[in-house]
Amino acid sequence: MFNAVVVSVIVMVVLSLLRVNVMLTILVAAGVAGLMEGLSLVDATNMLISGMGGQANTALSYVLLGIFAVMIGYSGITGFLVKKLVSVLKGKRSILLLTIAGVACFSQNVVPVHIAFIPILIPPLLHLFDKMKVDRRGVAAALTFGLKAPYIMIPAGFGLIFHGIIADEMKASGMAISISSVTYSMLIPGLGMIVGLLVAVFISYRKNRELPFSEQGVINEIAATDEMELSFTSRHLFTIIAVISALVVQLISDSLVLGALTGIVLMFLFTVVPFKEGEKVVNEGITMMGMIAFVMLIASGYATILKETGAVENLVQSSTAMLGDNKMFIAAMMLLVGLLITMGIGSSFGTIPIIAALFVPLCATVGFSPLATAALIGTAGALGDAGSPASDSTLGPTAGLNADGKHHHIWDTCVPTFLHYNIPLFIFGLIAAMVL
Repeated sequence: MFNAVVVSVIVMVVLSLLRVNVMLTILVAAGVAGLMEGLSLVDATNMLISGMGGQANTALSYVLLGIFAVMIGYSGITGFLVKKLVSVLKGKRSILLLTIAGVACFSQNVVPVHIAFIPILIPPLLHLFDKMKVDRRGVAAALTFGLKAPYIMIPAGFGLIFHGIIADEMKASGMAISISSVTYSMLIPGLGMIVGLLVAVFISYRKNRELPFSEQGVINEIAATDEMELSFTSRHLFTIIAVISALVVQLISDSLVLGALTGIVLMFLFTVVPFKEGEKVVNEGITMMGMIAFVMLIASGYATILKETGAVENLVQSSTAMLGDNKMFIAAMMLLVGLLITMGIGSSFGTIPIIAALFVPLCATVGFSPLATAALIGTAGALGDAGSPASDSTLGPTAGLNADGKHHHIWDTCVPTFLHYNIPLFIFGLIAAMVL
């Protein structure tokens, strides 16, 4: 109970719920973990700083995507999208949320850009959300579903990577399983995600929610309403070319940084954004995504402390040592351990290698089948990705929904996604472990 992972995650959650800034919250949690593992405050700080480089690429990607998103908004092309959605989805909030969830799913498999679409698609729609009195917590739930469910259930894009990690780590620990079998084992936990989405869309967030008016930046000032007349110009054509070029470069190079940078350079070269507006646009992009980038950097340092000090391994070992032979109790404890680890480090993909080495021998000893073991490891890794203050599955939606300063990261993204996805994931993961 007094393991550094457990205590530091509890500290992080409590401070977050008390509305302490998430960056400061993670810093405090990292300091607590370091002190509990015998490090001095200086050593813990140095270890955190040394580990921040692990997310440097992601952080830079976020900032550049924010700048590119503001440029796209500056061009006015997003007005066509908003105008179309206003006419087609007027009064159809549930369909709007399901559509957003579907688009987010494409970002994991069909066009694997992950969170790159959020700062481009969501801020121009904020005017529409307010006009339709959409509860943005429902939008956050829809986005997080699309960022998470596909890699759990579908062996393509990021899902193929996730399932491959599970299969490889299980094989390395002495239990061979094919990727197709991993996919089959994750279908039941994935159904829990679908249940959570339907509850969020049709029950929890179907009522009107009005937010106070606030001044909005360039990207929202350009957003169209159903009363505006729009005409397609060369600026819009050049913007489309820049977006496609950015996507192609990102897919070829497998680098969000190069993709976003390509789009930014082309927007300047095509004079869609005048050079004299460059500083203003860059400042707005950094304002939108800079905080998220710093959170990712600090979260990487926090994860380094948890892993390098052995706190995660100690948690897994101490948990497995007290489990006994009750299969349901063992499965539930494994899932809770996965939840705590992923809440702390904010990465499902990074959690799998940590827990598989010790979970596989235990599952073999108790008598879990390879399918049940894969379901347990996959679900334990996925638990906590939704709801973690440090996860890009929550940071991404917040970055888009808070472009006008009216969406709180913890109470409007993390808490709703934690309740709607981690609870059903836990239940359906437990069912999968018992029936497979």
